[in-house]
Amino acid sequence: MKKKKIKIILSAILFLVSLLIHFNNQIINNIIFIISYIIVGLDIIKKAIKNIFRGKVFDENFLMIVATIGAFGIGESPEAVAVMLFYQIGELFQSYAVDKSRKSISDLMDIRPDFANIEKDGKIEKVDPEKIQIDDIIIVKPGEKIPLDGYIIEGTSTIDTKALTGESVPQNVEKGKQVLSGSINLTGVITIKVSKKYGESTASKILDLVENASSKKAATENFSTKFAKYYTPIVVIIAVIISIIPPLIIKTELFTDWLYRALSFLVVSCPCALVISIPLSFFGGIGGASKMGILIKGSNYIESLANTEIVVFDKTGTLTEGVFEVQKVSGINIGEEELLKIAAYSENYSNHPIATSVKKAYGKDINEKEIINTEEISGHGIVAKINDKDVLVGNEKLMDQKNIKITKAEEIGTILYVAIDGKFVGYIVISDKIKSDSKDTIKNLKKNNIKKIIMLTGDTKSIGESVAKELEIDNVYTELLPNDKVEKVEGLLKEKSKNQKLAFVGDGINDAPVLAVSDIGIAMGALGSDAAIEAADVVLMTDEPSKIVNAIHLSKKTMRIVNENIVFAIFVKILILILSAIGISTMWEAVFADVGVTIIAIINALRVLKVKE
Repeated sequence: MKKKKIKIILSAILFLVSLLIHFNNQIINNIIFIISYIIVGLDIIKKAIKNIFRGKVFDENFLMIVATIGAFGIGESPEAVAVMLFYQIGELFQSYAVDKSRKSISDLMDIRPDFANIEKDGKIEKVDPEKIQIDDIIIVKPGEKIPLDGYIIEGTSTIDTKALTGESVPQNVEKGKQVLSGSINLTGVITIKVSKKYGESTASKILDLVENASSKKAATENFSTKFAKYYTPIVVIIAVIISIIPPLIIKTELFTDWLYRALSFLVVSCPCALVISIPLSFFGGIGGASKMGILIKGSNYIESLANTEIVVFDKTGTLTEGVFEVQKVSGINIGEEELLKIAAYSENYSNHPIATSVKKAYGKDINEKEIINTEEISGHGIVAKINDKDVLVGNEKLMDQKNIKITKAEEIGTILYVAIDGKFVGYIVISDKIKSDSKDTIKNLKKNNIKKIIMLTGDTKSIGESVAKELEIDNVYTELLPNDKVEKVEGLLKEKSKNQKLAFVGDGINDAPVLAVSDIGIAMGALGSDAAIEAADVVLMTDEPSKIVNAIHLSKKTMRIVNENIVFAIFVKILILILSAIGISTMWEAVFADVGVTIIAIINALRVLKVKE
């Protein structure tokens, strides 16, 4: 960019010298204009020639060369230099704008680790993170990036996860805590046992996602490319007709006058404002979102988010904390401690949040020798053999399936019914907590013209309806198995208006099938979740549902700016094209309609980067 600036300044000085001093000898003036033109335009000439040989004849470089050389040919040297000079100033401005919009992406690229510290023979060595294997032990000192995902086995510290999540508040970590690559260790020395290879680490996946986001273009972005492809040859043909036909038909008209009009017409016709500003707007939107911890996989998803009509939420872990706690243990002919023990032993091998809460409430070591067999039935519960007892722990559906007569619990919450050797022996009540910003999220989505908000849950009708009522959600479907959620979303997709979209928001753990089937799959709180990052179109790196509102607001802002640029550029160009064709507009107005409109469109596109973090 520095080299281009020097060329522009030198060319501008020569241009002004010849224009203002105006030497008596016209040849000297023309030589200075030509030198000025070559300094600033040589790169464009080279590009035009290369593209012609590649079969890309009708591009902006070709238009600039034809128009400016033609201007020299009819004795309009100052205008020829001015067109090229202002065009290059526009290109410089474009480069600056692209660099500015890339900054938010390059900031994210800083999460790429440079090295990993590994201990060998009592000494710490710096090695390439790609050489580290799973279960290797690495050491991270204060100020260093955490190079790979893993668990702390020694030490305590505070880590900065802003590059991953957009959150500025550092996190305290200790032994047993999972840490993710790309975070920065701020205070203490920590020893980490690596859980993923470099290629599978969080930082690597995020970098790959962002770097490839530009490959998925929105329909509007594709429009600008197709528009330029067909539009440019058409205007070249019209310019030729303007320069030749009128002087042949009307004898009094001069060929040079109509050639001048045709050249002005060519300068105006360059579709730079559309070709540059539209992709720049989308790129800025993706970069701005990444600063907030929202990863959008392509500009097509920005366009889809802006047209969202229906938002479907999973409940657990999305609108609620997903942190279950045992509220009540009720036994029939069995002690509460014994009932909780049987349930905890049955849930021992399950990682489900409900199972975790039962084991936490039991709070004692589990003797796995007593667990003979366990089988998890999706959406129902656990069938187990503990010592010599056949145990069932699950919901009402499981009890119905196994023909166990139960006494229904009246409490609000997730109910785990327990049966031993075919007899109902009691139940455990577990409840979840609604997230602090869930209610505001629903309210703000409605303000953003989301017409329908729906919640899907595997929980009972009473729990689902209770949460939906508190959050003022339009509709709720309860007691759904994973495949039922897919069917519900497929049905809702048929209800949306034409050209409108349905977004599904899940917690990224077990919602991959529904994320994939939706128009827009949004995985929330998916930091470190491989399945979510793969299946979702938009990845929110924290557990805050309010970021969905930010994502939709940013997308609408991006599309508004894109549409403003399209309308503005086409209106001005058509106006000046008509004025050029009839001889009212000169090449100076043509320069404004090309470079000026492009610069204004770029400045407008940069507005998308002004986002609230």
